[in-house]
Amino acid sequence: MTYSEYGDPETLRLTDDAPRPKLGPGSVLIRVERAAVNPVDWKVMAGHLDPMLDVIFPAIPGWDVAGVVEDIGPDVPEFHVGDRVASYGRKDVVHGGTYAEFTALPASSVARIPDAVGSDVAAGLPLAGLTALRSLETLGIGEEDTLLIHAASGGVGHLAAQLAVARGATVFGTASAQHHDRLRGLGVTPFEYGEGLVEQVRAEAPDGVSAVADFVGGVWEQTRELLTIDGRHISIADPEVEEHGGRWVWVRPDGRRLDTLLNQVADGSLEVGLDRTFPLSEAVEALEVSRRGEANGKILIDPTT
Repeated sequence: MTYSEYGDPETLRLTDDAPRPKLGPGSVLIRVERAAVNPVDWKVMAGHLDPMLDVIFPAIPGWDVAGVVEDIGPDVPEFHVGDRVASYGRKDVVHGGTYAEFTALPASSVARIPDAVGSDVAAGLPLAGLTALRSLETLGIGEEDTLLIHAASGGVGHLAAQLAVARGATVFGTASAQHHDRLRGLGVTPFEYGEGLVEQVRAEAPDGVSAVADFVGGVWEQTRELLTIDGRHISIADPEVEEHGGRWVWVRPDGRRLDTLLNQVADGSLEVGLDRTFPLSEAVEALEVSRRGEANGKILIDPTT
């Protein structure tokens, strides 16, 4: 699927004659079994990240992938043809993404998929899982912390919640009421969004929370009221967090960290929520479902159908 100008998902076209990606030194050619849809995909297509990322048209969207190694470039001893692999495949230039039959990625961003992990889960993990992990590492979350996660049932939030609980932290999370039982099952104390949140959290943590992870944006006032004086906070959605002493977090491609996360999935200590799978020809609808906020878990694309 390619797009030749900025616009909404309707600008995507199924392209039969796109060339197979070239394979440079230190790179892996992956036959795509699943790609995952992330909100950043349609934001890049709309030009929202134009100040940051160069786009070479026609461009193929998509950064998350699971598949099989089709070929390797020079000096890639860590992978072999036939290996099952996954990757968060963001590149410095947007051009050859994962909504395709093949994608070529640096070996440093690629991880081997354990036998116990299916391609759907492996494709849904990279961007969200690495974002969650980087957020907790930036905050330095440990067992002494009380962490509030804004949007705890979302793609990044539900993974960050599990990783924080595993670190021994006390975790609070905001979510719609329909997701509260799921969060309780993950060891999270859930709260409704919006009015009354500060009072509800204060009832559980009278002294406030030591850390806040914002995965939705627009919640600085609530964060300010709940954070202890020496508390830490990050956001992946609001760059103005840095004006208030926090960190604006951007995920980085990292095959080694992804390997760690995939093995946590394999041993059952980390779960990835999935929604539905679309054939490649219906990628427009897949992006629209994401843009309308209708997904309850990761949306996947199957280029083999």
